[in-house]
Amino acid sequence: MSTHDSLHDRIEAVSATEADGEQLVTVAVPPDESMQAMQRRVESEHAEAEYLDVREEVRRPLERALEETRRLLHDYEETPENGFAAYVGVSDTDLVQYVFDDLPAPVSESAYGHANEFDTDPLEPATERTDTHGLLVVARESAAFGRYDGETITHVDTVESDVPSKQAAEGRNENRFEGRSEERTEEFFDEIGSAAARVFLDDAPVEGADEASPEAEFEASGLLLGGSDVVVEQFRDGDHLPEPVGDAVTGSFEVEYASEQGLRQLVDAAESAGELGTTDARETLDRLFDALDGDETPVATGREGVEEALELEAVETLLVADSLPEAEVQSLVERAEQQGGESVVAPTGLDRTDRLEAAFDGVGALLRFPVE
Repeated sequence: MSTHDSLHDRIEAVSATEADGEQLVTVAVPPDESMQAMQRRVESEHAEAEYLDVREEVRRPLERALEETRRLLHDYEETPENGFAAYVGVSDTDLVQYVFDDLPAPVSESAYGHANEFDTDPLEPATERTDTHGLLVVARESAAFGRYDGETITHVDTVESDVPSKQAAEGRNENRFEGRSEERTEEFFDEIGSAAARVFLDDAPVEGADEASPEAEFEASGLLLGGSDVVVEQFRDGDHLPEPVGDAVTGSFEVEYASEQGLRQLVDAAESAGELGTTDARETLDRLFDALDGDETPVATGREGVEEALELEAVETLLVADSLPEAEVQSLVERAEQQGGESVVAPTGLDRTDRLEAAFDGVGALLRFPVE
């Protein structure tokens, strides 16, 4: 299986799985080791499972898990580029399986075993989020903070200003009002800098402290800064960000809203400028919507359209939103892959995923041939 659900969510689900007996099977193959060798080992273990000296209520689920593991391994003639890991077992009478064959970092070690929990140590390199970016959108009235891990945009916080609007100057001395307004804008920008330290630094200052610790480090690979050109320039010229945060700024971009919507605009602008790599989910969603906007790639959208395409074995790449029920996602993915197609699970938090959900009930597909 080659889905692109949130990797870290899947690893967390593996870590959380438990069983009453030693019936959860872990298999891990580093990129420089043979899948065939692991297949032979699992074959041998499966053949001997019925003779294990364990109680029947453990032995039968273990045999079931090993049989499914055998089936999964035989789908691979070669070890994937960054290795392979599979977690299969029976938990609360349900057969669960998690397959990792497209990891962003190599499997660290070979592993085989069965226990009452899965061993996720081989996946540890994949859990290191070195590509996470901090997000900050600044306006005179508010600021929005977030993070982007290459898949999901997370809205962390919003701070609001009490700087009065220009309309409040009516009936007052306008020059005096403008001067006080600018002074309060600078004060608000200082508040944004303090909030940025609390959000993004590993040794964050307590609220009310003047500055961050000299040893504090920025907890991401960079900071993307958004807002209007005028406001961003004023904010940066005023040196309002603590040094570790200011040094982490990798680019500033024109963004309209200092809100959750603005965070999405910021990521889109940074991607368009080549500041970020495009994930599989974003790239596939772009291909789908480009096709709908007029290129010649055949597509299907919505539950009925994709269902018809699956029945005709026309699906090349299935797209499903991860907000759909897990059982439904699993069923669609299995059907697409049984006919040789690929599957991409689009994570919540992407603006394109929101569009897929709103317009097409969270389901779409790129096709091998048109379906009338």
